[in-house]
Amino acid sequence: MKVLFIGGSGIISSACSALAAERGIDLYLLNRGRTTHRAIPDAAKLLVGDIRDPAVADVLAGHTFDVVVDWVAFTTEHVATDLALFRGRVGQYVFISSASAYQKPPQHLPITEETPLENPFWEYSRNKIACETYLLAAYHDKSFPVTIVRPSHTYDQTLLPFRGDYTIIDRIRRGKPLLIHGDGTSLWTLTHHRDFARAFVPLLGEPRAIGEAFHITSDEWLTWNEIAHLLGEAAGAEAVLAHVPSETVARYDEDWGDSLLGDKSHCAIFDNSKIRGIVPDFAATIPFAEGAREIVAWYDANPEAQRVGTYFDEQMDRIIAAQAAVRPA
Repeated sequence: MKVLFIGGSGIISSACSALAAERGIDLYLLNRGRTTHRAIPDAAKLLVGDIRDPAVADVLAGHTFDVVVDWVAFTTEHVATDLALFRGRVGQYVFISSASAYQKPPQHLPITEETPLENPFWEYSRNKIACETYLLAAYHDKSFPVTIVRPSHTYDQTLLPFRGDYTIIDRIRRGKPLLIHGDGTSLWTLTHHRDFARAFVPLLGEPRAIGEAFHITSDEWLTWNEIAHLLGEAAGAEAVLAHVPSETVARYDEDWGDSLLGDKSHCAIFDNSKIRGIVPDFAATIPFAEGAREIVAWYDANPEAQRVGTYFDEQMDRIIAAQAAVRPA
């Protein structure tokens, strides 16, 4: 197969690039060639270009692909550009959506691909829903061969499960409280990017995936309190937790609040039966306890990434202090 990844060096896509190349796929990566933390596979062919620049048509001239995967499309304008570029030149187009598009709050658990798409809280998710709607209309009306994939909180060694990047590890090690939304008991699913790749790569070129949507997640369900404590264990310090309602966080930081109210404050557990119908041997084998150790080890080995965000650090202190002030004695 000749496959194009638009992106291909990001948190999720880097593991998929590595596995696709390992399995002998003729892999092309279209990106700006600026990746620093994640190596591009030696076997991949790099097309240097910006998918947002009309000049990208010249970069792609003469190419047709069995599969195109867009890892960096977030609006209907983005997918409309893809449709114009690749219609008639691709056997399968894979759109990377988001499991945050599922109904919030969910009316039924576990979440399946039949769960309605509805998120009144987060614009990011509504944009992904609009992209899905646009592409499925192109599939039904114009036979555009689309497959939709919905990751849910997929991470690599650089991505902590909490907002703040290295600031979180720094706070844990200094004994400063870590803001946990709600009471920390809602269930969440974290998926290692190498586990995601093992289910994703077999979808490429798979005829049964055309016109279908799939989520790909781990089957390990953890509370946010457990996630914080596992991260603390990996960092060699006890995580001190401060519980704050998501609505309070939103009053201080709208963007952070939207990501909580529109996603992380709700239980998110998934039924992966549909993807196993295509990839029957798929199993997520990397628990977050192992993933947390990878994250901490990566930051410890990369001093240049050990940046404490002063504003975020102080913002977390402000929100925690404000919540403490309103609690009854």
